Amino acid sequence: MTKNQKVEIVNVITEEFKSSDALVVCDFRGLDVPAIEELRVSAKEANVKVRVIKNTLASIAMQNAGIEGIELSNTNIFVWGEDQLDVTKVVAKFAKTTDKFVIKTAFIDGEISDAAKVEALSTMPSRDELIGMLLQTWMAPVTNFTIGLDALRVKKEEESA
Repeated sequence: MTKNQKVEIVNVITEEFKSSDALVVCDFRGLDVPAIEELRVSAKEANVKVRVIKNTLASIAMQNAGIEGIELSNTNIFVWGEDQLDVTKVVAKFAKTTDKFVIKTAFIDGEISDAAKVEALSTMPSRDELIGMLLQTWMAPVTNFTIGLDALRVKKEEESA
């Protein structure tokens, strides 16, 4: 890889890291290619990016993006995206399927986080799920009222017949 290619990769990754809400670094040692492809497919469905990057290039890109304090060693796969819940859900779900995929560290909300925080965030409902729960709560009285009215109608019909 030439120096110009490395510079281009660092520039692209720096911009993507800057625009992301969450960055999770995981160890993928021992995973086979089909398993990594499975991770990439599930990430793509959630609009999350997954990439294996050399540690030196990733360190430079993180430093340029203002992400400080993450020490990189051994094999790393980087998962990032604009919605931190989507990123954490993809990573946590995949980590449950295999013991060879280990969450090392994360950068969420401008601070370094551990695997426990990633797991905790992955269990939170997304924005769409919260809106659905709120609408369901708002609609419950109306639904119960219509069920009651229908039961009253059925009772009146049975009495008149």
